[in-house]
Parts: sequence; C-alpha cells; structure tokens
Amino acid sequence: MGMRSGTTFKKRQKELARMEKQRDKAARRVQRKAEKLSGDSPNSLSDDLGEPLDGPAPLDDAGMPAVE
Repeated sequence: MGMRSGTTFKKRQKELARMEKQRDKAARRVQRKAEKLSGDSPNSLSDDLGEPLDGPAPLDDAGMPAVE
C-alpha cells in the first residue's frame, strides 16, 4: 500500500517539470517575437554578411553568379 504515494510523487514531479518547460518555451517565443518586431535579431542574414540583402547575385557570361 505504501508504494502508491511514491508513484504519485513521481507523477507530480513530472507534471511540474512539464509545466516549467512549457513556461520556458512560451517565454522564449515572446522574446523572439519582441526581437523580430524591434529588428534586433542577432541571427539576421544582413548582419552576418555585412551588407543588405538586395536580391539575387548578378550572373556572369557563363550564367554563374558573379564572385566578388
């Protein structure tokens, strides 16, 4: 009879961990959305390349993108 309380305790701990993970994910989602709206995204491609993204690269005579 005493074993039942141990499984209930484990189940409660598992539920608490799951709820905490959901809260963390929701907070990260809100943070990403705020970064996206403010334009401070550290992972934007224009920041990585050091130049604005204006469209596809111009093609050379052979039909390949020009390498600068």
